[in-house]
Amino acid sequence: MKKFIIYICGIAAAVAGAILFQQYGKLPQPEHALYYQQARVVKPFELTDHQGQAFTKEQLKDKWSLVFFGYTSCPDVCPTTLQNLGFVFDDLKAIADNSQVLLVSVDPHRDTQDKLSQYIAYFNPEFIALRAGHEVLFPFSRNLGLMYAISDTEEDGYLVDHSASIVLINPDGNISSIFKPEQVVEKVPSIDSDKLLSDYQKIVALY
Repeated sequence: MKKFIIYICGIAAAVAGAILFQQYGKLPQPEHALYYQQARVVKPFELTDHQGQAFTKEQLKDKWSLVFFGYTSCPDVCPTTLQNLGFVFDDLKAIADNSQVLLVSVDPHRDTQDKLSQYIAYFNPEFIALRAGHEVLFPFSRNLGLMYAISDTEEDGYLVDHSASIVLINPDGNISSIFKPEQVVEKVPSIDSDKLLSDYQKIVALY
């Protein structure tokens, strides 16, 4: 009798799995973002937010986090990206009310807590700005698949080269996808807001 019950349970599990697979297969797939069907693990880290509070992987749990690397002295990509995210933030929250936007500063030398606090509030008071030393930022950036490089901090007005992509982290705290900017000659690299929203909705539905 026990073997029979186990056999029946096995069949039920297989049928349920097949139904879920069929339903998943019918769901619209992201068209523009680099989507990981098997989410990539985010390793433990510790940053500090613009209010001076510790920000770790625990603060990623139960949230959809759009993570962008930038800095307050950035002349073009950063303000453009943050402004666009500000414009569509209500739409993002309409898709998933647990959405959050995170700016990770790649210029800890100039981006103090106070400076980040004033800067991020300009775009949206709900956005969070984060900072840490390079010993934390370098491994964190590699883990997320982003990059940044500083040529010479001794020179006034130095620039920081950095990725213009947005990493989407799922409520488990792992990387779900990466939104990459469109490269147009003589234009600031930026991510199309309509494409971001369209794929965001699909990714959330697939979760």
